[in-house]
Amino acid sequence: MTKVIVAGYNGKMGQKAVKMVQQHDGFDLVAVYGIEEETSIELDSSTKIFRKLDDIDVDADVWIDFTVPSAVFENAKFAINHGYSPVIGTTGLTDDQVAELKQLSADKKLGGLIAPNFGISAVLLMQFAQQAAKYMPDVEIIEMHHDQKVDAPSGTALSTAKLISEVRPSHEQGNPAEKETLANVRGGDYDGIRIHAVRLPGLIAHEQVMFGSLGEGLTIRQDTFDRQSFMSGVAVAVEKITDYHELLVGLENLL
Repeated sequence: MTKVIVAGYNGKMGQKAVKMVQQHDGFDLVAVYGIEEETSIELDSSTKIFRKLDDIDVDADVWIDFTVPSAVFENAKFAINHGYSPVIGTTGLTDDQVAELKQLSADKKLGGLIAPNFGISAVLLMQFAQQAAKYMPDVEIIEMHHDQKVDAPSGTALSTAKLISEVRPSHEQGNPAEKETLANVRGGDYDGIRIHAVRLPGLIAHEQVMFGSLGEGLTIRQDTFDRQSFMSGVAVAVEKITDYHELLVGLENLL
């Protein structure tokens, strides 16, 4: 049995993760961590509940993290230092923080995963977009999420832009003389790639990558209609990550 801790267990994704672990024959939910006092989650009497990070002292193999951007870095360091393989779905880590976590994981020879998205369709979208960018380097990204999402752009959109930038010449798109008459109307800029973030009630997680070339266009779109779709990817990560001895970035590394 793989012993699991779920951090951020009271959140929407955390609740899904708790249920997935509870229902999986090969997993044992040994503890949950969250600062909120109230919960509607039903936990077994054997599952320990922790409210403070430093109070966590339990035998476990994997740390699932669906917390908030302001807490995820310290959570991940705590997990690695205590021998828990982190499976991180929380976005908001900087490149420097990821590099530090990678080094810490390598020093400990501990497997871990940072995944901007655990949905198979999202992973495929990123891979397809990177392939398309080799032939159509002018591209913009539109990501659409629920209005309670804390960070913008989404980790998936930023990862998509990073993958695209690896295969296309860095350049500014559009009219070099363009002028924004409304600040930031052209969206964020990652290496010349414009990223637009939409936040509306009713949405869950959606991304659209639009390519344009002379006389033609290509749009790749991914939609998440239920957060449960992420759990198959989380389960794969929990099953496999303890076989590794380094911190990986992207679910595609385990598929």
